[in-house]
Amino acid sequence: MSTWANLGLQDSASPLMEQLIFFHDHALLILVMITVLVGYLMFMLFFNNYVNRFLLHGQLIELIWTILPAIILLFIALPSLRLLYLLDEINEPSVTLKSIGHQWYWSYEYSAFNNIEFDSYMIPTNELSTDGFRLLDVHNRIVLPMNSQIRILVTAADVIHSWTIPALGVKVDGTPGRLNQTNFFINRPGLFYGRCSESCGANHSFMPIVIESAPVNYFIKWISSNNS
Repeated sequence: MSTWANLGLQDSASPLMEQLIFFHDHALLILVMITVLVGYLMFMLFFNNYVNRFLLHGQLIELIWTILPAIILLFIALPSLRLLYLLDEINEPSVTLKSIGHQWYWSYEYSAFNNIEFDSYMIPTNELSTDGFRLLDVHNRIVLPMNSQIRILVTAADVIHSWTIPALGVKVDGTPGRLNQTNFFINRPGLFYGRCSESCGANHSFMPIVIESAPVNYFIKWISSNNS
C-alpha cells in the first residue's frame, strides 16, 4: 500500500504490475529526454546573436522535426500495445472470483467452491483495531492463493463501480448488466489494499478492497472452514 512521502508507484506484487512499472519508467525517460532537448534549444535561441539574411526556408530541419517525433512515438506505442495485450490475456485460471459492486460495499462469490458467498464492508473508525488501517480495512477479506492464476469477474448491482488493486495492476469497471473479466498472478504473500475508483453516486465515500494472499495449503484450509 502507499505510505507517506511515497512519490513513486507501489511495490508490485504481480508480473503485470512489474511490466506496468517498466513501461512507466520507459515513457518517463523519453519524456525527460524530450524536455531537456527542447529546453536546451529554447535557451540557446533566446541568448544567441546569430543572423542569416539569406535564410529563406528550412526544409531539412522541418523534415527532421516531422520524422523524429513519429519515431519517438513508435518507441512508446509498441511497448504500450504489447502491454495492452498482456493485460487482456486470460491464462487457464486456477481460481475464479466474482465481485459484485453495491452502494457502498462489495459482494464476493467463489462459484467453484460450493458457492461461497460473503459481503465485504469497510470497518468504521470507532470499531477499528489498533493494527488496522483507517478507511482501508474490511470485516471480510478476500483470500486468494499465491503463485496461481486468478480470474476475476466484475459486475455491479446498481451503478458503475471500479474494482482496483494498485499493487496488482488491476482496474476493472463493474457495470450493471455487464460482466467484465481480467486476470492476475500474485507472486508473494501479504495484504493488498484497494478501493472503488469511481464516483458511484451521492454520499459515496469509500468501498475498500483487501486481498489476503496466502500459500495454497492455507487457501485450501480457508475454503474447507467456510464450507463446513
